[in-house]
Amino acid sequence: MKITDLRIMRGPNYWSVEHPKIIVLKLDLEELADTLTHEVPGFAARLKRMFPDMYEHRAAEGVAGGFFKSVEEGTTFAHVVQHVALELQTLAGMDSGYGRCYMAHEQGTHFVIFSYQEERAGEYAAHAALRITQALIKGEKYKLDEDIDRLHQIREDEYFGPSAYSIVSEAQSRGIPYIRLNRHSLIQLGYGVNQKRIQATMTCGTACFAVEIAGDKNATKELLDEAGIPVPKGTTVYDQEELKRAVDRLGYPLVLKPLDGNHGKGATINITTWKDALKGLAAAKQYAEAVMVERYIQGFDFRLLVINNKFVAAAKRTPAMVTGDGVSTIKQLVDRENKDPRRGVGHEKALTRIKIDQHTKNILKAKELTTQSVLPEGEVLYLKSTANISTGGTATDVTDLVDPYNILMAERIAGLVGLDICGIDVMTTDIAIPLNEAGGAVLEVNAAPGFRMHISPTFGLPRNVAEPVIDMLFPHTKPARIPIVAVTGTNGKTTTTRLIAHMVKSKGYQVGYTTTEGIYIQDKLLEKGDTTGAYSAQFVLKDPTVNFAVLECARGGLLRSGLGFDQCDIGIVTNVSSDHLGLRDIHTLEDLANVKSVIPKSVSKDGYAILNADDDLVYAMAEDLKCKVAFFSMDENNPRILKHIAKGGLAAVFENGYISIFKNSYKIRIDRVGDVPLTFGGRAKFNIENILAAALAGYVSHFDIEDIKRALRTFIPSPDKTPGRMNLFQFPNFEVLVDYAHNVGGLKAIGGFMEDLDVSRKVGIIAGVGDRRTQDFYELGQVAGEIFDEIIIRLDNDLRGKTPEEITLPMLQGIEDVAPHKQVKVIPEEMRAIAYALENAEPGSFVAIFTEDVHESVKMVESFKVIQHRSSMLVE
Repeated sequence: MKITDLRIMRGPNYWSVEHPKIIVLKLDLEELADTLTHEVPGFAARLKRMFPDMYEHRAAEGVAGGFFKSVEEGTTFAHVVQHVALELQTLAGMDSGYGRCYMAHEQGTHFVIFSYQEERAGEYAAHAALRITQALIKGEKYKLDEDIDRLHQIREDEYFGPSAYSIVSEAQSRGIPYIRLNRHSLIQLGYGVNQKRIQATMTCGTACFAVEIAGDKNATKELLDEAGIPVPKGTTVYDQEELKRAVDRLGYPLVLKPLDGNHGKGATINITTWKDALKGLAAAKQYAEAVMVERYIQGFDFRLLVINNKFVAAAKRTPAMVTGDGVSTIKQLVDRENKDPRRGVGHEKALTRIKIDQHTKNILKAKELTTQSVLPEGEVLYLKSTANISTGGTATDVTDLVDPYNILMAERIAGLVGLDICGIDVMTTDIAIPLNEAGGAVLEVNAAPGFRMHISPTFGLPRNVAEPVIDMLFPHTKPARIPIVAVTGTNGKTTTTRLIAHMVKSKGYQVGYTTTEGIYIQDKLLEKGDTTGAYSAQFVLKDPTVNFAVLECARGGLLRSGLGFDQCDIGIVTNVSSDHLGLRDIHTLEDLANVKSVIPKSVSKDGYAILNADDDLVYAMAEDLKCKVAFFSMDENNPRILKHIAKGGLAAVFENGYISIFKNSYKIRIDRVGDVPLTFGGRAKFNIENILAAALAGYVSHFDIEDIKRALRTFIPSPDKTPGRMNLFQFPNFEVLVDYAHNVGGLKAIGGFMEDLDVSRKVGIIAGVGDRRTQDFYELGQVAGEIFDEIIIRLDNDLRGKTPEEITLPMLQGIEDVAPHKQVKVIPEEMRAIAYALENAEPGSFVAIFTEDVHESVKMVESFKVIQHRSSMLVE
């Protein structure tokens, strides 16, 4: 077996709209193509021994043990790879659960689909699942622990921490989208101008000066002390001499910790001897030059959490500990504790496994113990000097026990420091007693407090502390999203995208849009290229100035990584025709339609799918959609339109020379087609379809009819406004068209435009894109032979693996079969082909240039026009 293709989907996609985060494997079974699992002796038994928990996999049976049953009865090894990949992630604390497996187009090849939480982990699981399945087939030993450890490492390196995850989950539950901005915990919530950002539990509203104050423990203590809040007596030291003076003044017991430390790193508590004080100084200096020395406050460690100046939760924290039984060694007790199913690696589970690190060994040494010592029955041994959950500590929710004085104190502290999310560490004997009466003290203030102790306490009631964070960032009257219009189809999508963007801009919105030419923010080209995939969409949605997005979505991006957004408000499909077939496992028009259907399936339930009722495959997309549907048609009497209108539906039609909206039994005329520049006086009928779709998008966006009409009339096609889309140039004796049309459908549309032209000769410069099928080249030649009197065949710069002959010969054959005596010339270089056509253009002729490089082609035509103009001036 071997993996021949691996794709990571990051949004709604061809394979699954409901499960956006999936790995798509193309797996060649090779010699195992005709072998099922039950035909390999002992395979099922070995699989069960290695993955006993896979019993929970239901598979098609729908019951526990269903997958094992299918293995025993006989299933493909591709199916096994799918389930192993899922189980590997589950064992590493990343339960995903969704998977599919089915035959690909090629014999013996399967698609294996499975979900992931972290994409690098999903990708690793794919390759590991293949290795494991092969080892199980051969009966070879396999070190499964190495894969699990690696997946754990990936998870800890790149997955959200529990705090960020809780905030993201709460946002998603409210329909607020998110975008991960880096490998760590920098996350954008919402889109465009309405976005907010978080990093762990710091937000875009967290004041920088407040973070600095909280990070300077000495400054924090002075601030709180002046406000009448109990704090431990202490000072800052830099060396042994200063430490000695501090010890003499404060007395024992003491706490030493780095001035700007966090998560308890470098802290030593309950110091009672000079020897221990020196060790504490050395430990703290590993993290900071300045070291805090404070009186050690007796009691328990409590964390109070304040969000948006309101107390929301409290937890009692206990350091990692074991209790002796008089028989087991300390190491055995730790191992036993780590078997608690609630404990995992790092942030994998509610509790973290306890590590016997150097810090723990130092504690044992101070007590004259080792890991092999046996504790008397009932004796408690604390293995860490701090109560952090991340070092194996436990948490007990005490929110309902906190005294009102302590609640007010916590809220005052958050306000004094200036933190929107504030964690306050308190040491006291009883949190139900006012701190000043219990003799407790505030130890420190945290600017990015962890939420795990509150959302998943070891004991007590879990608290949804992410809820007030989202309430703060997105009050109920504040939107998180911006309107998104997504446009797809085989032809016309770029023009439709640009027209809608123009319409939206004319309404006063700050528009971001993507096309095959580049990414535009407020009409400024920021990135050049074919930008119709997920990256480009997110580029727009991440921009803090954009309040309306219009996104062209091409098949390539949908198949490569899915959509760059979770849902849109309007999804438009212009048409589906033969193009790119045979690429990326899309072999039929039906396959291509299924790719394009991702857009309407991703429309929000209150949004609109705008579909071409004249296209059978596009019209069929309306079935089973959960959103509203509007149709457009070039025929007002199209039965599909009449049926839809009769049910109270919405449609746009071309009728009696007008662009009109059908709403119920009423007809709302927007404008006369001949007055819309994009139609070139009504000649460019294919652009009328694009206008119908755009007009509907404006109408369902609640734009006034007059505003839609004004936008249609002010959208002037030109090389700047619509590069490569019907760019017409008038020469004294002939006319030139530059267009990006590169498939049969596009060529036919231009041919329809040229039918009514009063010209003496039609010349076409055509080319076949290298990654198309031989059949496509042949059909392109046939259509060109029917349209043009003279044909020049050029080649793209990148032939995409084809030879020149593989492209030109089928085209020549296609021309020959429909027009045997047609004048044909092959000029491979595009600029040379254009120069030849312009230099030899006959008076009254029409030259159509189907270009690869729009910018250079337009530049050359304009240069030739200037030269010709100068020549005519000299003659005069």
